[in-house]
Amino acid sequence: MIVFVSGGARSGKSEVAERLARDCQRAHGGALYYLATAMASDVEMAARIARHRRDRGSEWCTREVPLALGEALDGIEPGSCVLLDCLTLWASRARFEAGYHSAAGLAQFEALLVAARTRPLDLVVVSNDLNEAALPQDAATRDYVAFLQRLHRTLAREAERVVEVVAGVAIDWKSPHA
Repeated sequence: MIVFVSGGARSGKSEVAERLARDCQRAHGGALYYLATAMASDVEMAARIARHRRDRGSEWCTREVPLALGEALDGIEPGSCVLLDCLTLWASRARFEAGYHSAAGLAQFEALLVAARTRPLDLVVVSNDLNEAALPQDAATRDYVAFLQRLHRTLAREAERVVEVVAGVAIDWKSPHA
């Protein structure tokens, strides 16, 4: 199953996603994997990463995947639950650091979704919802937002479950139980 969890910055989406991943893991067995797209680029980010790891606990196997989504699932045993946190940061790095064009970035992300289905794995993907903000003025940021929204639309279409988190409350927009 693929689950998309979105929400604003600091909305509680990571905590909700971790809970959903643990629920999947309990239901299907297998291991818990955390695919981290963040890198400790400064003291504040290093502290946030350390806090997230401490809060998650030792049951998670963490893999750092700042860009290489294609290889992110290599070696993960079928039946595991994988949490990718977060797509927003990966998209930013893909566009601004690696210079991926939208088509190349979308193809890499779609390959991740296909790999999750063929393994099979449960995949929970976290991303920031940027739709609430005013449109950016500069072309590069507008292109990035358009790229991210294309990733979101693809993910929402492919996911069995789509959850928005508002102030720590999970709202199901698409659910296999509905």
